[in-house]
Amino acid sequence: MRLGIIGDGRMGRSVATLAAERGIEVVAMLGEIENEDAAAINGGALAGADVAIEFTEPRSAVENALACLRANVPVVVGTTGWYDRLPEVKTAAERQRGSLLWAPNFSIGVVLFAALIETAGRLFADPAYADVHLVETHHAAKKDAPSGTALSLANAFEAGGSRRPPITSVRTGHVPGTHELILDAPFEQVRLSHAARDRRVFADGALRAAGWLRGRTGVFTMRDVLGLEPERNS
Repeated sequence: MRLGIIGDGRMGRSVATLAAERGIEVVAMLGEIENEDAAAINGGALAGADVAIEFTEPRSAVENALACLRANVPVVVGTTGWYDRLPEVKTAAERQRGSLLWAPNFSIGVVLFAALIETAGRLFADPAYADVHLVETHHAAKKDAPSGTALSLANAFEAGGSRRPPITSVRTGHVPGTHELILDAPFEQVRLSHAARDRRVFADGALRAAGWLRGRTGVFTMRDVLGLEPERNS
């Protein structure tokens, strides 16, 4: 697989490093400065990439994704915080018969964790039994709050048939990402949590998604990669 990387920040560099360890050829790596307004993204700049992985910022992600679709290069979008424009990008991918895979989190564990939380939403559907709250913690430099992952977990709990949990966002230090669902009853408490220990977990999932997307046409998420049913309200 020939890989193009859009974004030379911490996540982009993590993807490049892990790709090299796995013998995946990185044929292009575009940074934020030379790619303002997605101007650098075209077939030539992507140098024959079979698929591109995008990790930049919310203000750049949509134009980057659209540019990849115009260049007929399948794109995996790891940036969060732009989902108000997701319908627009989905429509463009479908119109151009392109390939797009987006996800609020590329950790395999988080995708499976969301499925567990959907089940919890079904089992704890009675609001009289327990209060519910979702707490997410990320590094101080993270732009969006709540995180895309937290929003997707709230969606999953609600899809199970429960009320939507409120979300508390904490931004501190260098935490890659921690998400915890708290169910608090008068005499007991249930906690479901996922903690990322290293940002390479996201690079690993993104590379897995890129390999899966290659040769496919359509709009997908990590649930498709893992063979899970889509969230009911996604």
